[in-house]
Amino acid sequence: MYLGPNLGLTIIRTRHSIRQYKDEPIEEKIIQNALDCARLAPTARNEQPWLFGVVRDKETLAKIAGLADHGKFIAGAQVCFAVFGKRDAKYYLEDCSAATTQLILGLWAYGIGSCWVAGEKKDYAEDVRALLGVPEEYTLVSLLPAGYPKELTLAEKKDLDDLVFRERYSGN
Repeated sequence: MYLGPNLGLTIIRTRHSIRQYKDEPIEEKIIQNALDCARLAPTARNEQPWLFGVVRDKETLAKIAGLADHGKFIAGAQVCFAVFGKRDAKYYLEDCSAATTQLILGLWAYGIGSCWVAGEKKDYAEDVRALLGVPEEYTLVSLLPAGYPKELTLAEKKDLDDLVFRERYSGN
């Protein structure tokens, strides 16, 4: 069923990183729907090498925030999603990045803000994996703290004309 471009484009165009959240719980139905968006992400060879963690416990959120070098705000989130990929899957990073993006957009469709916190190649990735009891066959790709935004501001983005070339790059 095609709903037209307006809803989808509005969600994509207005999404931005949110690091401060209201103290307002998120309904389980919203979390389930956003996770469903993530699991439907495109994946190489339909491998689906991901595992999604959902953390709501404030003590665990604080521990994750203490581990993540640029994620101290995780402690103030209502929920933090942890996206893991199977280490032996050839395209786990690409696949789990696509799933993270769809999770972000699925949340934003409900007005739930989030901010992608890196996991891949970070020193704390193994500590987060161990904290959450995830098997060693998985590696942390991303953390996604989320909640209703305390305030809304739009970040400046580059003009499309500054980012696109057609057919062959000629420099500017």
